[in-house]
Order: sequence, then structure tokens, then C-alpha cells
Amino acid sequence: MKLNDLRISTIGGTICSIWASISLGDVLQTVLTAALGTLVSFVTSRLLGRYSKRRRP
Repeated sequence: MKLNDLRISTIGGTICSIWASISLGDVLQTVLTAALGTLVSFVTSRLLGRYSKRRRP
């Protein structure tokens, strides 16, 4: 067995074991949390941008 074959086998086994432990509910929760975080970050930056424009002389 070549070193490259061993690496591919190891990576494949690792991916398969991780894939088996992740459920669809976990993926959906992660997607929703990321979307909510993005929305809050966007709204906060817009509000801070408007606030800083008003305070400039």
C-alpha cells in the first residue's frame, strides 16, 4: 500500500465517521443560527452607521 493510498483511506474513514454522527436537525439548526447571526450583524452595522453620521459636526 502506498503512502498516498493510506492518506486517502484515512481521510475517507474520518469523513464517513463524521458524516454518520451529524443529523439533519443539527445542520438545520446551524444554518438558522448562522442566518440569524448574519441578520443581526447587518442590522447592527447599519444602525451604527446611521448613528455615527448624525453625530458628526
